[in-house]
Amino acid sequence: MSSAVTDAAGDLFAANLKGALLAVASSAFVGVSFIVKKKGLRRAGATGSRAGVGGYGYLREPLWWVGMVTMLVGETANFVAYMFAPAVLVAPLGALSIIVSAVLAHFMLNEKLQRVGVLGCVLCIVGSTVIILHAPEERSPSSVEQIWRLATQPTFLCYAALAVAVSLFLMLYCAPRYGQANIMVYVGICSVIGSLTVMSIKAVGIAVKLTIQGENQAGYFQTWLFVTVSAICLVIQLVYLNKALDTFNTALVSPIYYAMFTTLTILASGIMFKDWSGQSASVIASETCGFLTVLAGIVALHSTREPDQTLSGDLYTPLPPKIYWHIQGNGDIGKQKEDDSLTRDFITVVRQDYFV
Repeated sequence: MSSAVTDAAGDLFAANLKGALLAVASSAFVGVSFIVKKKGLRRAGATGSRAGVGGYGYLREPLWWVGMVTMLVGETANFVAYMFAPAVLVAPLGALSIIVSAVLAHFMLNEKLQRVGVLGCVLCIVGSTVIILHAPEERSPSSVEQIWRLATQPTFLCYAALAVAVSLFLMLYCAPRYGQANIMVYVGICSVIGSLTVMSIKAVGIAVKLTIQGENQAGYFQTWLFVTVSAICLVIQLVYLNKALDTFNTALVSPIYYAMFTTLTILASGIMFKDWSGQSASVIASETCGFLTVLAGIVALHSTREPDQTLSGDLYTPLPPKIYWHIQGNGDIGKQKEDDSLTRDFITVVRQDYFV
């Protein structure tokens, strides 16, 4: 009896280890893809319109496609990681991609990593290690029907209904009114919907795993329902994440999104899969401290980031009502202050960086 229990514990540990290694590999690929895609975007922008102003020249840039393929490899590894390990383990390890991109940006993009940023990287690594060492050992469901029973238990149905209600309220009421001014609107939608995305993707992943092992799950309607939910949630999540990134500074969006998305994903997984069942209070406290350490590292890392100094592609930019500018005529440079008659409708025909 004891040997059977030992073997089962060993199998669960091996599954957790596979999931952790896949999550780390996913973070490495995703982190590299950020740098490669950015170099491709810069190269494409040097010869045509930038992506930020609606240009699509990067689609003809091979380096950008290398970055896209690298990202797909990373996301595939992340998908497979959810087949073996609980979301409590996989989701926080996504922070490692930020470390990879920050370190590579220091060497390849000349985006200097400050001492506080280095401290942030160390905190992320320490926190991730704590999470890996104290991650719960998840017992994988043996069929899609079993996953369906977990998804239709009253507690998770309440969470899912609340998540959908909050998302609809944010999308239909808050986004049109406050989306452009309050960062929490778009990021909140991404995070709430993202937690449902992970749960449905994990269900699909387990179904794929069981099918590969010889237990075909394609005949169950629940499998295709999970696939549909995954696709819908993923599209909504990506749409509002793009809106958040386009509206607000990435250095603000990334840590807030990571904190909210990871927290809600861990909560949803704990409700649906009972990740913390059988764990002691000290182990749960250790996992929580590990996650908070990673979060502190993310905040420290992003606090040292400088915003991209990109030039606007529109040379006809409205100027504020009070400006100083240089006027050059007949070789003389003078400095003139705008009088009160100049309004906000004044349009410059040169870039703003000529004005001081």
